[in-house]
Amino acid sequence: MQPLQFRPDGSFRIVQFTDLHWQNHSTDDPQTRDLMNQIIEQEQPDLVVFTGDMIHSEYVQDHRDAFRNAFAAASDRHVPWAFVFGNHDAEEGMKEQITAFAQELPGCVVPASHAACGIGNYMLPIIGKDGAAGAVLYLLDSGSYAPPAIGDAAWISRDQIDWYVEQSKHQAAVRGGKPLPAFAFFHIPLPEFQQMWDFHVCHGYNYEGVGSPQLNSGMFTAMVERGDVRGVFVGHDHVNDYWGTLHGIRLCYGRATGFSGYGRDDMPRGARLIELYEDDRPFATWLRLANGERIDAQPAHRPVFEDLSTQIMKRLLP
Repeated sequence: MQPLQFRPDGSFRIVQFTDLHWQNHSTDDPQTRDLMNQIIEQEQPDLVVFTGDMIHSEYVQDHRDAFRNAFAAASDRHVPWAFVFGNHDAEEGMKEQITAFAQELPGCVVPASHAACGIGNYMLPIIGKDGAAGAVLYLLDSGSYAPPAIGDAAWISRDQIDWYVEQSKHQAAVRGGKPLPAFAFFHIPLPEFQQMWDFHVCHGYNYEGVGSPQLNSGMFTAMVERGDVRGVFVGHDHVNDYWGTLHGIRLCYGRATGFSGYGRDDMPRGARLIELYEDDRPFATWLRLANGERIDAQPAHRPVFEDLSTQIMKRLLP
């Protein structure tokens, strides 16, 4: 497996596909494949990251074949690609088998060895001109569902957070104490996505609310404390595509890619593009839609609580 490397101009481009919900027998699946083929051809990425719900396992009999088809747009071209599991991808106990199968496909850069905290959690360094890592990607399995007594989505566990912190400290130690710029990918949004929407200016749409866990396990706090993560990229909520900045970290939804999952007529399927830079200047991100359109500037959303506080102050002031 060839290491991921910044381009000679110092850039590195990632396509984020999310929520394909591939079913193998759905008449919508070919549209999803065509869309991914189109975007890969248009954008020529250095890496494709699938952020969960690649397949809809409840409707699939042959999981290996479904995953093969879901990944084919990247693997057939031998474009480097990686993935994280979503809540619809695999029944419990199948993740090891699916990961081992994916690693056999062309272009897969998921490493053979995995974190001590379990399958589906790993890191990918991006090598710079000096032959050392210039950035690192953390890919995490955000789980499926919380216990019935709690409900809703699962949360990133303490051992996963501890693993990230350990890796982050190690990368900083190699650089004489300077944090290595990092980017995180997982499926289910953190609770801070809702906090950001409620209290900060965001860009894009929130049509369904944030499907985050009921419990906040502290992943975002750990990233802020470590000071290395520049951006977080998630999926899960198909008709949300907004991003914003909270405590120095840009939290970004992808754009739902799959035609077999739910959506909105006025929200075309697509992908989020992320361009990183070796000199650690702020990363660029944009959307590429099914009609070929590139969206660089998404509409601004001003927080509802800011509006309410402004109205209250107007009433109180003479």
